[in-house]
Amino acid sequence: MISQDIRTHHTLACIWDFDKTLTPGYMQSPLFQEYGIDEAAFWTEVNRLPEIYAQRGVHVSKDTVYLNHLLSYVKNGPLKGLSNKKLRELGAKIQLCPGVPAVFGKLRDYAKKLGEEFCLDIDLEHYIVSTGLAEMIRGSAVAAHVDGIYGCEFIEQPLPPHYTEQDELALALPSEISQIGVMVDNTIKTRFIFEINKGSNKNPEIDVNAVVRAQDRRVPFENMVYVADGPSDVPVFSVVRKGGGFAYAVYSENDRAERRQNDALLECKRVNGYGPNDYREDRFSFDWLCMRIEDIIGRIDKARAFAVESSVARPPRHLHAETPPVGPAEESAGASPEQPSLF
Repeated sequence: MISQDIRTHHTLACIWDFDKTLTPGYMQSPLFQEYGIDEAAFWTEVNRLPEIYAQRGVHVSKDTVYLNHLLSYVKNGPLKGLSNKKLRELGAKIQLCPGVPAVFGKLRDYAKKLGEEFCLDIDLEHYIVSTGLAEMIRGSAVAAHVDGIYGCEFIEQPLPPHYTEQDELALALPSEISQIGVMVDNTIKTRFIFEINKGSNKNPEIDVNAVVRAQDRRVPFENMVYVADGPSDVPVFSVVRKGGGFAYAVYSENDRAERRQNDALLECKRVNGYGPNDYREDRFSFDWLCMRIEDIIGRIDKARAFAVESSVARPPRHLHAETPPVGPAEESAGASPEQPSLF
């Protein structure tokens, strides 16, 4: 069987966190502003919840406890009437980092053009994998520029017990989020990375837990770049780096504490590099991402050249009666020139 490295079409993926990566703060800011809620007070409450619940013998996820607290705000009035439609509308108000969303198209075009120079057909895809709210991301300016969005989701009007036994549908009620549909923490993020890796996101028949040979995976880990803002993304950093891909940590340019934190990640080899969450063409982070695309495409080209050389046998040639067949030692020394091949 000829190695897949001979193929000319390859898919690369830039996978992005959202909060403090593509936006300078938290995506929920427009939500709190819309409903007149003190954002700092909300997050202070959220940060205290794990300890309070632990004292009661209940363990909660630090990454996703905010989801239930949002639902408490809905149930008790401050966010009364909050729907998925409203979340998507508010997503349009999310402030984005410099260079976003233009960076997605520019990197995609750069990869395509560079691939053509190597006679390769390169597709660069962009994905967002976030512990934030998927509906708000879908309503933001980045949604039209990415190939997939993974985030937390809410259910409106959940079905009651024994709903299968009811002959009549319940009366339509005003839409309001009331249950968690999808919860994404920084461990579950790795599941979505494997979906992209194996191609489950493109072909539902491929179960994310199925065994798929490395050479058959749609986006090899070594073709990935993961961009996120810090320590909470270490599980994904580890998966991507272990597979041969690149991990890049970002920080707010004027936040020295975040920069030092990312420096520590680099020191302990959790990431390949770090820089500001500013993705304009003349800035460091854009250039770093371009260099990693160059590295990936350069490796693909070398692997393909090696596969061709290893897989294609030398053609037969004419033998003359007066010239004995050339042995390996003589041939390597150039003792007899080859005849032209007709095939």
